[in-house]
Amino acid sequence: MNLRHSTTLRAIAYGTFYRLPLVVRRRIVRAVVPKYVVGAVVFVHDSEAPAPGRLLLQFQPPGVSWTLPAGLLQRKEAPIDGALRELHEETGLKLTRADLIPATPNAIVHAKGWVDMCFHAFVPASTAPIRADGAEVLEIGWYSLDDLPKLSPATARLLGMFGIGPQAAPGSTPQIPSVPR
Repeated sequence: MNLRHSTTLRAIAYGTFYRLPLVVRRRIVRAVVPKYVVGAVVFVHDSEAPAPGRLLLQFQPPGVSWTLPAGLLQRKEAPIDGALRELHEETGLKLTRADLIPATPNAIVHAKGWVDMCFHAFVPASTAPIRADGAEVLEIGWYSLDDLPKLSPATARLLGMFGIGPQAAPGSTPQIPSVPR
């Protein structure tokens, strides 16, 4: 098939598609386009810790490894609001939108069909009111970036993408924004 014929067929297909009612177009798109589950993850840094820094990690059921505060977004929930909600539910920390810094990159698309929207927060560990609820989170604690506990595979991969932990590229520098003053 030549390029001109291909372009003509695409033009006819798009022209037909855009004449369909909006509800029909949405159904077609939802049936054809891949679906992703979207979650929010917060890297909570101890603002008082000396280099290399400390992260807040949590131990969740079934209790075999440590994770970052994270969870799935609710329908129509903005990623930053989902991050704040999950952070509060899982750690007791009540932060505001101004307290979260979008990570770079902010969205991590995983091969298994989910997207993590990532944020950084800096809190003073000595005064941060953290708590594990005993149901969703069994234990919570601050860990040096040089001495992380056993991480879940997903957490280790995600931290590695930001130059942190056992899966970080050798010689990489952690991608952590400066502590806001």
